[in-house]
Amino acid sequence: MSEDLKGKVALITGANKGIGYEIARQLGSRGATVLVGSRDIGRGEEAANKLRLSQIDARTIQLDVSDQITIDSAAKQIESEFEKLDILVNNAGIISDGDRLPPSQVDIETLRHTYETNVFGVFAVTKALLPLLKKSEAGRIVNLSSGLGSLTQNSDPNYEFANFKFLAYNSSKTAVNAITVLLAAELKDTPIKINAADPGFTATDINQYQGYRTVEQGAIAAVRLATLPDDGSSGGFFDENGVVPW
Repeated sequence: MSEDLKGKVALITGANKGIGYEIARQLGSRGATVLVGSRDIGRGEEAANKLRLSQIDARTIQLDVSDQITIDSAAKQIESEFEKLDILVNNAGIISDGDRLPPSQVDIETLRHTYETNVFGVFAVTKALLPLLKKSEAGRIVNLSSGLGSLTQNSDPNYEFANFKFLAYNSSKTAVNAITVLLAAELKDTPIKINAADPGFTATDINQYQGYRTVEQGAIAAVRLATLPDDGSSGGFFDENGVVPW
């Protein structure tokens, strides 16, 4: 096991399955202590146990990104146990069945429900944990976005996923990108770097496993951004091949 992240503490939201679990596995295999953020403590503990079988230092932390009480509790737990946080990966996200309609037919509640997790959750978790990230020598924040959040790609009729016009999901990821840019500007004179990652069309339960990429592939960009060197980028949107257009 590589130990280039020895001593680092990483929190991944929605880490009990899918890309979140794989990001935790890859960071943990490089020596980081990984905090498996999960709404369901039982599922989180199952995931952490599985990681521990691979000699990864994995801990479970109950965290529902749409519940401020659990967010505040998680922040206090991390401060009490580790006094700092080195890596935050905002991975938890949803897409609603009601989003699979033409944009004008999407119910406003679908929009609200999606934003509660995908946008407000990302901001609430980041805000709560920023004081601990500032205690790290080189804090890293990675927001899991999507190529579907790219306005450039959504405007291109030849885009590979041009037919995937999910109003709530796509626009929520556009908002995540905006939050990333604005926070990066605020943090530009600190050691913290914040970026958005596009995992690509990865087979997970969010798309009924229709994606053609594996979770191992889907985690590449996020892990790279979570482990950027001091001269790495901040305020960008990347997949594993480089910059994704806004």
